[in-house]
Amino acid sequence: MSGGPLLAYREVTAGYAAPLVGPASFELNEGDVLGLVGPNGAGKSTLLGALTGSSRVFSGEVFRRAGATFAVQRQLPVRARDVPLRGRELLELTGAPAAAAPPSVVPLLESRVDRLSGGQFQLIAVWACLGSAAQVVILDEPTNNMDPSAVDALIELLHASMAGRGVLVVTHDERFLARATTHLFRLGEPA
Repeated sequence: MSGGPLLAYREVTAGYAAPLVGPASFELNEGDVLGLVGPNGAGKSTLLGALTGSSRVFSGEVFRRAGATFAVQRQLPVRARDVPLRGRELLELTGAPAAAAPPSVVPLLESRVDRLSGGQFQLIAVWACLGSAAQVVILDEPTNNMDPSAVDALIELLHASMAGRGVLVVTHDERFLARATTHLFRLGEPA
């Protein structure tokens, strides 16, 4: 797929009962890893909600390339408790091939997801998105619960899976942003 951005925010003002953030303008193109940054309460999640439908767009436009597919890793991914779902099965549900899993994920494939550490579960949840066929991947605080070696593995996953897609990352982890993103959009600053 080609022809313009995969995703574009054009002067978007978003909120819930009333506007909370904006206007914001940025684009996500194939090959981009765009970091969306700002302090707590700046409206990062509200801007993501303008795309997913959990917040309201008061003005402007959220453009999605026709036919583009999306995968979203939430800030706090839902983990089935007391369900004997293995990592391999979780990947099957999301369309991420277990056979293509990188070395950092392979040891997690046969483990029950309810028995993984927070960082291990976060890593497999991120791979569930990055290993899918989605052209737009949204990662909301992907380094939560991760130790430095898991963050290194995440950066490798990210860079190895960029062909034909764009990734929008929301995070407070400045070290991760410096190593993983191609460019940044800071709330309150011009695009």
